[in-house]
Amino acid sequence: MRKDKNISRFTANEMKEKRAGSLTDWHKVDEMTDKELDAIIVADDDELGLVPDWTKAALVLPEAKLSVNLRLDREVVEFFKGQGRGHISKMQAVLKAYVDAHHTKQ
Repeated sequence: MRKDKNISRFTANEMKEKRAGSLTDWHKVDEMTDKELDAIIVADDDELGLVPDWTKAALVLPEAKLSVNLRLDREVVEFFKGQGRGHISKMQAVLKAYVDAHHTKQ
């Protein structure tokens, strides 16, 4: 799984501490029903007129990956491993970008 620099993880206790300094009435929010939340969303000007049309949605499944045995230079592997978890996915992304770049030139 790809790490996103904009995603943070918190424990339940850390979230309670963060909520303590908030001006939002979280107790009220936690007690709202789905119907009440839907009504608030519908009344929101930013949501005005937005009605999703799921009749045109299509299920797109990813292609299965092909397993290969590959020999790489040590420095290449160490570089990607040094970037943290997901080094194989990062290598895949680099190779995919290379392929995409060469497909557009032909």
